[in-house]
Amino acid sequence: MLISPAYAQAAAGGSGGTSTIFKMGAIFLIFYFLLIRPQQKQRKVHREMLNNVRRGDEVITGGGIIGKVTKVNSETEVTVEIAEDVRVTVARGTITAVINKQDAPAAAAENKAANKNEKPTAEKPAGLLGSIFGGKK
Repeated sequence: MLISPAYAQAAAGGSGGTSTIFKMGAIFLIFYFLLIRPQQKQRKVHREMLNNVRRGDEVITGGGIIGKVTKVNSETEVTVEIAEDVRVTVARGTITAVINKQDAPAAAAENKAANKNEKPTAEKPAGLLGSIFGGKK
C-alpha cells in the first residue's frame, strides 16, 4: 500500500476556555490604553477649553470661520465677530480651537515688554524662492 491511513487525533485538554478569556482581556486592555483613554483625555481638554472661552478670545469654529468672541450669550451660545461689524451667534460646541487667549491685561503688558527686547531684522528673504534657499534682498 502506497498511502498510509490517516487517523484522527484526540481533542485538546479542557483549559481552552480560560486562555480565551485571558486573551480577550488582554485585547480589551490594549484597546483601552491605545484608543479609549486618549480619546477621553482629548474630550476632557476640549470641554475645559469650551468652558473657558471668554470675551476677546480669537476662535476657530467647526466650519473654519475665524473670529473674535464679543459676547458670551449663555452656556451654549457665543457671539463671534468675523469681520468689522459682522457678528454671528454660534453654538459653543462648534468652537474647535482658541487661537489667541485674552486672559488678562497683564499678558498684553508682558507681550509688549517681550517685543521691545527683540532685535529688529534689517534683511528679509527675497520672495518664495529666497525664503526656501535663504537668499536675502
